[in-house]
Amino acid sequence: MIRINCRASRQSACTEGPCGRPGSRFFACIIPGFLLDATDLRMPFAPMPPALAVASSPACAARRHLLTSAVALCTAPLLALAQHAHANAGVPRIVSFRHTHTGESLALAYAHGDTYLPEALARVNWFLRDFRNGESRPIDPQLLDRLHLLGELTGTRAPFDVISGYRSPATNEALQRRGGGVASHSLHLEGRAIDVRLADVALADLRDAATSLRAGGVGFYPESRFVHLDTGRMRRW
Repeated sequence: MIRINCRASRQSACTEGPCGRPGSRFFACIIPGFLLDATDLRMPFAPMPPALAVASSPACAARRHLLTSAVALCTAPLLALAQHAHANAGVPRIVSFRHTHTGESLALAYAHGDTYLPEALARVNWFLRDFRNGESRPIDPQLLDRLHLLGELTGTRAPFDVISGYRSPATNEALQRRGGGVASHSLHLEGRAIDVRLADVALADLRDAATSLRAGGVGFYPESRFVHLDTGRMRRW
C-alpha cells in the first residue's frame, strides 16, 4: 500500500494512508491554516532496480502504470492544497459569523500569516460571549483556524451561523439541569468549542469536511441543525 506522509511547519493535523474514503468530497490529510510546502509530501518507496525492471512482464508493467496513475490522482489535490497554502501564507485569515440568538454579525481578519491580531481576537471573544449573561473569555485561536479552513474546504459564501460559543459555568449548570446531554466539563467552558452551521452547505457535508481535518472533536446534531467543533482530543460522535 502506498502511504502519503504529510508534515506541516507547526501543529498539523495529519494522517497516513489513502487520500480520503470512497465517495467523500474531502481528503484525509488537511493542514488547518498553516504553511505546508509541497516538498513535504513524499512517497516512501524506492525505484525498481534496473535488472528487475528489464525482466518485468507486461502485466507487471500495466500494474505499475495503474499504480502510478492512482498515486498521481491521489496526490494532485494535496499538492494543490499545499501550493495554495504556500501562496497564501501572507494573506489575512478571515472569519465571518452571524449569531442565531443575538442577531449580531461579525466579519474580520483575525490573523495575518503566523501572527494573530489582538484587537480582532478581542472582538471575537465578545461576539462569542455567553449570550445569556454577557460573560466572555478568550476564544482559542486554533478554533478560528479550524473555521477558516472549513470555509475554504466547503467553498461557502455564507457566514457561520453560531448557535453556541463560550458558555459560562452558570449557564452550563442550568442546561445540565434541563437535560439534553450537556457535558459537565464541556470545552465550551474554556472557549475551545463552538456549535455552527452554514446556510449554503448541507449539514452532513460540513460534518464530513470537519471530520476530514482529523483534529479536535466533531459532533453531529441533525435534529438541532448544528455541528459541534472543538480543539480537544480527536473524537467523533
